Amino acid sequence: MNKTMLATLPFLGILAFLHSCTVNAEDPALERARRLLDQHPVIDGHNDLPWTIRGETGAPGDVEAYDLRGPTSGQTDLDRLRAGGVGGQFWSVYVPPSETGSARVQLEQIDLARRMIARYPEALELATTASEVVRIMKESRVASLLGIEGGHAIENSLGALRAYSELGVRYMTLTHSASLDWVDASGEEPRHGGLTRFGEEVVREMNRLGMLVDLSHVSAETMEDALRVSEAPVIFSHSSARAVCDHHRNVPDQILRKLPENRGVVMITFVNAFVSPEYAAASQPLWKEFEDRTKGVTDTDARHAVWLELKARMPDIKVTLGEVADHVEHARRVAGVDHIGLGGDYDGNDSWPEGLEDVSGYPKLFAELIRRGWSDADLAKLSSGNILRVMEEAEEVSSRLKRERPASTATIESLDGGV
Repeated sequence: MNKTMLATLPFLGILAFLHSCTVNAEDPALERARRLLDQHPVIDGHNDLPWTIRGETGAPGDVEAYDLRGPTSGQTDLDRLRAGGVGGQFWSVYVPPSETGSARVQLEQIDLARRMIARYPEALELATTASEVVRIMKESRVASLLGIEGGHAIENSLGALRAYSELGVRYMTLTHSASLDWVDASGEEPRHGGLTRFGEEVVREMNRLGMLVDLSHVSAETMEDALRVSEAPVIFSHSSARAVCDHHRNVPDQILRKLPENRGVVMITFVNAFVSPEYAAASQPLWKEFEDRTKGVTDTDARHAVWLELKARMPDIKVTLGEVADHVEHARRVAGVDHIGLGGDYDGNDSWPEGLEDVSGYPKLFAELIRRGWSDADLAKLSSGNILRVMEEAEEVSSRLKRERPASTATIESLDGGV
């Protein structure tokens, strides 16, 4: 703009013009992050949107009423997925361990997630293999995978596990917030010292099926056992680094050091309580009180009401995006750059770091890592390269094992002598 043109603008117009120039001057790191995510979209390890839809007030479970084409009440919709550079998403088909009739509810959640995906063919497509994920991402849509969050859903049945695999489930978190007959959860007194013999057979059958073994939520002893037994790479779909924030849901360094041998991936999560030591210290007593007060309570609304009451007592503690980057960098130092990914846990919690309040925030995190000196090659591994490699290797192991052995007919009674 020349001086003559500038002189013709009203004074307020000049201010508006100068303001727009400032706003539109893109942060170089953020601009580079967005370019990179255009080429290497994020594949996120964990999003609880199907459970959010199931519990939506007024229209529970109605995938049409919870319209992802417009703004939603949660942290996820189609516009924000695009803004976040998300090209692949493991949708958690979560069922609480306290839910009666877990298998029935699990089937309902798989059905809900598949209906949700089918409702938006222009934006989402169900994926079951790494090659399908790559194809769908190249078409600028979100490759949508399913993950069961908690082995209570199989009700001690390998047949149920195989049925879920046939329905498209591509990972199972071995347990959630409660230990089971065959596996110990984190944050609880150990019942088995890790996996029982039947628990080891669950891992072996998951390897044969090509279903990723997810070790978020499990005890450190269970992690050790699963790494010993699994012939395929494991994942932590939404866990951070325990050395940075001492929370039982995070991964200890001794486990991170073993990931290279297994070739697995830890997918760093963004939940405030798993990211910030200060936030974790304040929230853990409230979480313990929640567990005590809701023990045996199966009504979801009643449990949620207790949590809202307790959350009101939580002090206002700010958690920053930089603290999440600290976890990513720690995992890279200990496990290596080939063994890290991201698993935000959106729509599964209600407390997020500033700048990562919803699924649109990934470019900001990548910009922070760029400012810390990360190369494009390493960022591409973090965004999707590592988890795609894990999926490909798990598929190769599955192909081999299906040639070598039939489906397991073992039962928990035959291996563990009853429960």
